[in-house]
Amino acid sequence: MQTIDDLGDLRGKRVLVRSDLNVPLDGTTITDDGRVRASVPTIQRLADAGARVLVTAHLGRPDGTPNPTYSLAPVAERLAELLGRPVLFANDTVGAEAQRISAALEDGDVAVLENVRFNPGETSKDDAVRGAFADELAALADVFVSDGFGVVHRKQASVYDVATRLPAAVGGLVQAEVEVLKRLTETPERPYVVVLGGSKVSDKLGVIDNLLDKADALLIGGGMLFTFLKAQGHEVGTSLLEADQLDTARSYLERAAAQGVELLLPTDVVVAPEFKDAGAETVAADAIPADRMGLDIGPDSADAFAERIRGARTVFWNGPMGVFEMASFAEGTRTVAQALTEVDGLSVVGGGDSAAAVRQLGFEDAQFGHISTGGGASLEYLEGKTLPGLDVLEEQS
Repeated sequence: MQTIDDLGDLRGKRVLVRSDLNVPLDGTTITDDGRVRASVPTIQRLADAGARVLVTAHLGRPDGTPNPTYSLAPVAERLAELLGRPVLFANDTVGAEAQRISAALEDGDVAVLENVRFNPGETSKDDAVRGAFADELAALADVFVSDGFGVVHRKQASVYDVATRLPAAVGGLVQAEVEVLKRLTETPERPYVVVLGGSKVSDKLGVIDNLLDKADALLIGGGMLFTFLKAQGHEVGTSLLEADQLDTARSYLERAAAQGVELLLPTDVVVAPEFKDAGAETVAADAIPADRMGLDIGPDSADAFAERIRGARTVFWNGPMGVFEMASFAEGTRTVAQALTEVDGLSVVGGGDSAAAVRQLGFEDAQFGHISTGGGASLEYLEGKTLPGLDVLEEQS
């Protein structure tokens, strides 16, 4: 893939940057600006080089219709604060306002276009419809830089089609993400430990299937652990359970044993009568009461996980260990996060809920080797899938 260095002198050129600014909002207040901060270095570099920068991105799922709830206006304001320079905002994506601002940009200027998903052409499955919208986006610029890693697994107009219409390169954020993921899949230092949590086994099937051949240990927490416990014949009470994945869970347990990969399940769990921050108690993983639901891994399990993590040279973690949003069920996730900060090697937090958890629990991004900005994209890469937004850049190089 071409990088920004390969694009030559960008002074005076209009550069369309596909960033990932899909941040959580409470009204118009950004509750986690991690993705905005991650987008800053590439935008800053381009502006400092004298490029005329047009940022396109999405927020939420407005389903192809303009919706003030999903406006990027608050994000543009935060981007201006982080850049320390004015950021113009177009109240449309390819309409009159976007065209006016694109034409008026001067060297070093930065502008943000309104939510790209306000236009149905962005996510259309019809190549012609998507292509027509990509033509309009491409007409605003001279060069395209792909820097939204959280969307490179999507074949969408601003991710895929624009890259076939303009000289295209990968931005620094996507470049860094790919380098880390290559280390995880091709050249991991050992011991290599993978920590998986979150709610469903079905969300992680491809990752487990692929990484069982690469990792030395696989640690299972979160809601998905109860499907594994049930597969071993244990009572799981009213805990989250995917009954249709029991055979799959058994097959992974058998395969790990046959391949000499440690697949570690919790020995204790924190349970409660219902999904509320009350009534928490710790029980053995093989003795969950029938009228209780598991909402976190227990302290013994958290310590065992932490020991494996601290002893590793490479760690990939995706998915919280419990319902970290509730204080009674946050300690498993906190203990795992703390252990990752102590790894003598590469520690990777796999985006999504994991990234949100570490920030909510008070950790700083710099305490980890890498925090991915794209949970879904990271998982698909680790599954061994091809990512359209990367493939098209390789094809254009």
